[in-house]
Amino acid sequence: MRRASTLLAVLGLVALSVPAVASAAEPTVSITKFKAKAVPVPKPGGGSWKGTGNCLGCGAGVEAEYEIAGEGYGATAQNPKGGIAPISEVDFFLPAGARINKKGFGSCTEAAIKNSGAAGCPKNSIASPVGSVLGEVTFGSERVEESSTLQAFFGEGGLLFFVDGKTPAVVEVVSKGKYVKAAAPYGEELKTIAPPVATVPGAALASVRTIHIKAGAAFKKGKQIISYGYLPKKCKGGLPVKTIVHFGGSNAFGEFGLPEKTAEATYKAPCPKKHL
Repeated sequence: MRRASTLLAVLGLVALSVPAVASAAEPTVSITKFKAKAVPVPKPGGGSWKGTGNCLGCGAGVEAEYEIAGEGYGATAQNPKGGIAPISEVDFFLPAGARINKKGFGSCTEAAIKNSGAAGCPKNSIASPVGSVLGEVTFGSERVEESSTLQAFFGEGGLLFFVDGKTPAVVEVVSKGKYVKAAAPYGEELKTIAPPVATVPGAALASVRTIHIKAGAAFKKGKQIISYGYLPKKCKGGLPVKTIVHFGGSNAFGEFGLPEKTAEATYKAPCPKKHL
């Protein structure tokens, strides 16, 4: 069994409770970079599925990038201004007309992922290649960087995002995402809640600086490629996407020890091609 851990999570992807930690000031949060674009559907072993990508009505994956900034959380003598507050939820809005197809894909569980990682899940439950998360954790009396991998899986009625870090702390965290209907100009909204993660009891929770993930999956049925996600068949003036990141507050995983704050960002991708 893999060691159960404590550190962050995302998607992109990603996360973090214990008692509130004294801060130098009211925490501030912002999304300094957000970008999402349609890409060919990646294959688990490398490469991508032919005929998928940035074209109207085509099966496609999504590559998303986040950069997050903030201060006022988890202040220490070494860092009196504090750092970024812990993420409790990431909401990702797809443009109206985008379609999610859940049929034909496998399913994994949080327990299997925590016990064995990707090796414990059926191959057809893998929803993304390995991406990355750069976070902050408490190690000793200091706040330090933690680089982790990020991978998505189908399971438990939605998507499971697994953050796996080795140094300086062992981190194995699963965040849970589910799709709900969104208001125009969006169609589907992926709401992903993340657990509070403490690397030292009573210290500040882990937080996130950057997220990068390329999500999507497909399989072949006869001569046809069946994709999990499809782009809209029509486009005028670009395809809008949006994200709302929640920091602090509480969710089904627990309390984060500070009042909830949110940051929002939008991005409009150019209209896809008519044909690849």
